[in-house]
Parts: sequence; structure tokens; C-alpha cells
Amino acid sequence: MNPNHLNAYEVLKEEDIQDIHSKGWLLKHKKTGARVMLIENSDENKVFNIAFRTPPKNSTGVAHILEHSVLCGSREFPLKDPFVELVKGSLNTFLNAMTYPDKTCYPVASCNDRDFQNLMHVYLDAVFYPNIYKKEEIFRQEGWNYHLEQKEGPLKYNGVVYNEMKGAFSSPDDVLEREIMNSLFPDTTYGCESGGDPVNIPDLSYEEFLDFHRQYYHPSNSFIYLYGNMDMEEKLEFIDSHYLSAFDSLAIDSQIRDQEAFAQVKDIQKNYPVSEDEGEEDNTYLSYNMVVGEAADINLSLAFEVLDYALLSAPGAPLKQALLDAKIGKDIYGSFEDGIKQTYFSIVAKGANLSQKEEFVKVIRDTLTKIMEEGIDKKAVTAGINYYEFRFREADFSSYPKGLMYGLDILSSWLYDDTKPFCEVQLLEGFEFLKKALEEGYFEDLIRKYLLDNTHGAILSLVPEKGLAAKRDKELEEKLENYRKSLSDEELTRMVENTKALEAYQESEEDPEALTCIPMLSREDIKKEITGLTNEEHYVDDSLFLYHDVCTNGIGYADLLFEIHDFDVNTVHYLGLLKSVLGAVDTENYSYGELFNEVNARTGGISYGIEVFDDAQDTDAFRAMFAVRGKALYPEMDFMFSMIREVLTTSKLTDTKRLYEIIARVKSRAQASLASAGHSTAVLRGASYASPMAAFQDEMAGIGYYQFIEKLEKDFDSCKDEIVKNLRKVMEEVLRPENFCVSYTGERESLDTVKTQAAEIKKVLFNGQKPEPVKQAPCVKKNEAFKTSGQVQYVAQNGNFRKKGLEYTGALEILKVILSYDYLWINLRVKGGAYGCMSGFKRNGESFLVSYRDPHLKRTLEVYQGVPDYIRAFEADEREMTKYIIGTISNKDVPRTPQMQGSISKTAYFSNVTEDMLQKERNQILGAQKEDIQKLAALVEAVLSDDQICVVGSETAIEKAEDVFMEVKPLIG
Repeated sequence: MNPNHLNAYEVLKEEDIQDIHSKGWLLKHKKTGARVMLIENSDENKVFNIAFRTPPKNSTGVAHILEHSVLCGSREFPLKDPFVELVKGSLNTFLNAMTYPDKTCYPVASCNDRDFQNLMHVYLDAVFYPNIYKKEEIFRQEGWNYHLEQKEGPLKYNGVVYNEMKGAFSSPDDVLEREIMNSLFPDTTYGCESGGDPVNIPDLSYEEFLDFHRQYYHPSNSFIYLYGNMDMEEKLEFIDSHYLSAFDSLAIDSQIRDQEAFAQVKDIQKNYPVSEDEGEEDNTYLSYNMVVGEAADINLSLAFEVLDYALLSAPGAPLKQALLDAKIGKDIYGSFEDGIKQTYFSIVAKGANLSQKEEFVKVIRDTLTKIMEEGIDKKAVTAGINYYEFRFREADFSSYPKGLMYGLDILSSWLYDDTKPFCEVQLLEGFEFLKKALEEGYFEDLIRKYLLDNTHGAILSLVPEKGLAAKRDKELEEKLENYRKSLSDEELTRMVENTKALEAYQESEEDPEALTCIPMLSREDIKKEITGLTNEEHYVDDSLFLYHDVCTNGIGYADLLFEIHDFDVNTVHYLGLLKSVLGAVDTENYSYGELFNEVNARTGGISYGIEVFDDAQDTDAFRAMFAVRGKALYPEMDFMFSMIREVLTTSKLTDTKRLYEIIARVKSRAQASLASAGHSTAVLRGASYASPMAAFQDEMAGIGYYQFIEKLEKDFDSCKDEIVKNLRKVMEEVLRPENFCVSYTGERESLDTVKTQAAEIKKVLFNGQKPEPVKQAPCVKKNEAFKTSGQVQYVAQNGNFRKKGLEYTGALEILKVILSYDYLWINLRVKGGAYGCMSGFKRNGESFLVSYRDPHLKRTLEVYQGVPDYIRAFEADEREMTKYIIGTISNKDVPRTPQMQGSISKTAYFSNVTEDMLQKERNQILGAQKEDIQKLAALVEAVLSDDQICVVGSETAIEKAEDVFMEVKPLIG
């Protein structure tokens, strides 16, 4: 790129960003003052982002509602939902929008240049010329509305953001985070909930909503980011000529003001709801929170990430261990928040009691004082530095584009300090600084300055209260009913008419002419061939060694796999626990803390888990494997394997004190994930009623596993010897040479080393008597509802079409896009107010429909019943079919990191999926016509006929729909 050609822009800074092999420019648009950053490199996964500083002044969620609303039609794209049209019909590798506490971001990514241009065009038009000024229905649909179907009631609030935030406020972890920020920054924008508090969202008026857009969505308040291999000059010229040049410079006060430090640390207590079945004892969150400098101080931010590792995150970390030894909390963790202007550090004890608050503070301060005076564990800090440096160099963000993650990180400094635009992607110098500073007392000084002598902090206690959710529900119901009664007949008539008008708007068909405004690729633009698999079968002493020859920049990814045969539910439970125990208990040569630090000081980490592979050929068959995964630079591979041997052969499972700590932490984390990912919880449990594989997964990581762990913790003293015995038993039954195989991803130069080390591992595995075969218990249909203290539902319905003699086809992948972004989207999200909706169809026939943060239950199940008729009547012209096909391929052709390429190939191998099958399915997708979709009505009918229903949701909604279920029970407690 030649900066001299950019007449509309002034070049402020030009820099080689060697850490990420890029060239960077910081520009300023001359007419408007818009800030522009370019990061140019060879990455074909191009990224665009436009962000605005959007500091809220209250908790009505105006920034969040606006983020949803601007994507509901604009000047050049006057559709009701161009965002959904892009999801259906673009080759995007990322497409979304996000509201943060002080900014709103609109990023897109694509590897196809024409597609990238289209996405950028639609997003720029959306933020600068949205249809919100013409259609109040957008605000009412996405934000909040009064829903009244008849004058006699009932009157309800509805709206996508309103229901989304009801779900968010149902999670105590989310509530804790919100209350911490409020306690530390009460006089600034961070004292407000940018996403919106459900109590305050209905206070937002349409005019206030529009004013917020007028105030902040202007080029003078924008941060524009382009990343990757593209014609930067062409993109900048388009942005200027089509958008920026139409605006004048405007003085916009969006600066984020600092919270003045407190004279003394605050002591605050708040309550959160638990269900009637949950206990209040051992259920309080105690937190110690301190404000730490500014986000733009990159060395300070890196140092506190490392301190979090060394003090709290690593097993055996001193602050964590001190609190556990004092029996304060069951799960101790820390967090460092650097995504806002003033950063803060938190120490949290979950599963504590309010009566322990003073001791909680004393243990923290005494432990930190001792560390400051005696010196921090340098090995732990070195391991922490290496852990974060390895992650930065590896730059593996799974399916998320690298440029997207860099761009979001960059805003953590750029948003507040124009002089430090690139520091978030120039971290290697910072890591070197920390290595030297470790020897100079730097970390001890940080502990003293920010965690001990600091008065800008808060001790926040979040205390459980039974019945609080029901009380709030009742208060809201009474408030709305009293308001309804206060209205005149004329006002009630108008409210009913407004409800019907909104429904009519939502049900109205898109204008066919408007649909053609969305630029779209053709079928010819889609790659015809699949991305090949990289499976080479090798053998090491008769054991399979699956090799994936991929360029990994010198990092080896090794998965040691142990097939699990002939298991009963007890085996599954204890294997689930074993994956959390290995690497977290002492071994012959290391304490568990030393072990973790040794591993992280020289490798990218070693982890333990269970992998499950369905069988594309056999609907009830599956393979389950205990997995030991490690990654390291090639020179450290021998060391990595030596540590794996240490863990597999010398782990001390008899330390019952340590086992209890692990079980309590596992219970705490499982409890949080079951509720926050209620859609996944419900889908897995619903599938387990008929699927042996899903039943295995549920007992290993779902509700079944949680119930096992909950009982272990409760009865630990009476069953600890049995726990030790069973852990040893499953190790000896599974970690055996005949069960052993390897999947390895790396360059060929490293192959011989890994094979040699794999052979050494095999020699030390358990060789005792083989276990007796045991049959898995048969599946049982239960149709359960699991009650929570939340205010929304996750409604799942499962079934299996292959058990009815129907076959899998690539057209099902198109149907998934059609349902998720057309029928289900319109009926569950647009009309019903649910935040999300999904569907899935697997090669083994297992299928599901599910809603996410849904205010309804029975209505949602009725919507599911309408799917077959919708498919039978499905109509689409060539353009519409092409759109769905492109959207389907977009999901399949996500660029793969080296680790992903190896993992995808491994999964295909163990699932009996071949390249020929994948190519056949791709051909079915590329050649699909509307008739291929219509034929799938019978298949979905077969799925629904299994009538497998599972719901995770509010006590109130479930109790009103008890007749739907065979069993109703609490999720927790």
C-alpha cells in the first residue's frame, strides 16, 4: 500500500509489527476525524470492524438494543433483517456484533474478496443509515414492548434484548461480574449495565433510543479496522466515497472518565436468587476486588495476567491453597479484567458463607503479605509468562479469525489512547520485560501497591436468597396487571392494536425487490472440492499411530488415546472424574503445583479429557476414548512425553484432602455451565433418552455426571476410600497397551521423535488382568423438566430419523440453515422474543430443535410441530436456493488452524467418515433444489414422532406446563 495515494486520509503512524508478521498503519480521515487502522499481511481471512465508543448513562440497555436494531434494515438495504440474509447467503468466516461496557463493535470476516466487500458495505450502511428512524417496530421488536393480546390481559413485557438479559441475569456468575463493576466504578459509565438490566430496560423510550444513535454513531466517534491480504487503498476509497465523505467533523463527548479512587475499600452485600431446592449454606460468593491502573499500560496488564496464574489459577497456587486450607469456599479463582479503561483484579471464593467474610479478607492479606516479604515463587511466574507467550505466538483461536481477535484486543488500548494503537499485538517485548523484572522485585511491588496498599477496591459478598426469583416474577406480574387496570378502554384498545401491528410487521414477507439489494455470490463462486483429510496410518508396536502432516510452525500436537470398552455407568462417572484428577495431584517426583508449573514453563500445556465419536455407518455405535493431549515446540517434545509418563504411572490418588478439593471445584464449575449453557444441557439430556452415545456423554459431562459429583461431594467422608479405589480401577482398566493409539499433528521432521516417545509410553501402561466385559445400560425415555432460579427457558426436542429407515443427505445441512435462520428464527426469536434458536442433524440420525433464553415453553413446542408442514410448503427460486447453499458452505469452509486440521481429520477417521462421503455430501449441497428440501419433511416428522422433550427453565414456567413432562425436578440441589 502507498500512503501517498490516500488523499482523504492522513497517515499518523506506520510501523512494522514483527510479532504478528504484519505492517501497520494508523490513519485519520481528514474530513471527519474517523480513526482508521490497517494491518496488512498475507492472511487471506480478511477482517473489517467498525466500532464506536458508546458509554451508557443508565442501565436501560440502549447501546445493546441499538446494536441489534441497526442490523434490521438500512438505506441501501431496506429489508427487515439484512443480518440474517447475510448469515444465510454469504461466505463469511465471522459475522456478528457485540456490545461491551463502553463500546459497540460490528466485525465481519471472509476469505472471498467480493463477499468481504459485500459484508463491509452492508455493515457500514447499517451503522450510518439504519431504518430505526422510519420503523419504530424495530425498537419494539429488538428492545422491549408491551404484549397484550386482549384487553382483559395478561399484559407482559417482550423483546429480544429484554429476554436475552433476563437469561444473563439468571446466572450468578454474570450477576457477580456486574455487581463487581458497579461497586468499583459507581460514578462512571461502568456503574451502568450496558447490556441492559431487565428491571430498567422498559424505562427506555423510542426517542432516547434514537438520540443515542444520533449522538454516538458518527464517523468522528468511529474506530475502523482492516486486516489481512487485500487492496487496502480500494477499501479505504470505498469507505470514504460511499460513507465518510458525506459527514462533517463533529465534536462528540464520548471520552470514558476515570472513577476517583475511594478513601477506603468498600464493603458491599448483594443478593442473588436460588431455587427452592438449592441450599443457601455454602452458596455465597465472596470477592476481593482492586482497581489496577489503565488498560493502555500493556506491561502492567501482562503482569496481572501472570499474577492471576501464579497466585490463583494454577493448581497449588498459594492464594488459592490458603483459602482452600482455611475451608473458605469450594472453588477459588481469580480474574483480571482489561477490556475497560480502568482495569481490575478479582479474587473469588465460590461456595462460601457470609460469616467467613472477615476471615476471607484476612487470609488474602496475610498470604499476600507473606509472598511480598518472602518473595514470589519464580518458577510459577516463569511458567505463567511462558503460558501466555506460547498462546500469543501460537495464535490459535480455533474457528475465530486471527485478525478478528487481534482487532478486538487492539481496542483495549486504542479506544483510550491514540498514541498506543499497536501495543496489544506487540507483546513479545512485554514478555521479555517481565522475565527481567522478575529478578528485580517487580511482582512483589505490584502486590504491595495494588492488592495491599490500594484503597480503590471493594469486598463484595453475593448472598443466595430462596424465593427471590419467584418474588420478582410476582412483583412484575402485579406491576403489569396494576398498570393494565389503570389504562382507559381506549388505551387498552390501542395497546392490543399495537401488539397486533407488531405481529403483522413481523409476519409480513420481505419485498422481493428489496431482497435483491443484498449483494450475493453465485454457485460458481463456491469451491467444488472438499478440504482434504490428512490421515496417514502408521503403527507403533502394533498400535495405531494416526499422523496428520500439517505445517505447524514448529509446534507438535500429540493426542494419546485410550479406547474405552465394555463400560457401565460407574466406569463412565469415574473416568469423568479422572480427567480432572490427572495432572492435579502429586506424582512421585513433583507436588501437583510443581508439576503444573514444570509443564507450563516448557510446553504449551498437557490436558486430559474424553473424546466421543459417532459412527456414520451405524446409528447406535460409537467410540469413546480417554485422551491425554499435549503440545510443545519440537525441542521440548521429549520433555513433554516424560511428564505424561510421570502423570500416567506415578500419580498419587490416595491424597483424599486433594481429591475433595478437586471434586468441590468440579461440582462448582459443572453447576455454572449446566445453567448458563442450558440449551446444550437440554439437547444432550433429551438425546440420552434413546441414544447410547448421548447417554454416555450425559453421564460423563452432563446432568448425569453433575448428579454423581454432587453426591460424591455430599457423602465424601463416608465414601472417600471407595473413590480412591474406583479411580485406580478405571485407570488400570482403560490405560492399557491394547487400548492405546496416537493422533499426531506436526511436520514430518518431528515424526520419528514422537513415534519413539509413543513406544516408550506404551511400555509403561497397565498390564494386569483384563476387566470383565460389561454392557451399557439401556436408554430410557424420561421427558424431563429441570427447574432453575432463572427467568427463561431452554426448550429441546430430539429424535432419530435413521432408526425409521431414512438416510442422511447433504441437503440436511441446508435445512439446518433454513430452519435456524428462517422458520425458527421468525417464530421463536422475531415473534416469540427468544434470544436464539438452533437445529442439528447428524449422520447417525440424531437430530434436535432447541431454543435459547426463551420466554415461552409450550408455545415453542407447538412451533416445532409446525416444521414438517413448513418444509412441505417450502418455496425458493434459484437466487434463494443459492443463498442457502452459500450460507451452508460458509459453515463448512471455515479456515482451519493446524490443530483444527489434525482434529477434524482424526474425528473423521474414528467416525468412519471418508473423503468420498464428504465430497458426495458437498455435491448434494451444491446441487440442491427446493424439491430436495421438501423431501425432508418426512424425515423431520420422524424425528418429532420420537417425542423426546427436555427443558431447562424457570420454576414458574415449568410448573405451568407440568403436563408436558414425565418427570419434573430441580437442576441443582
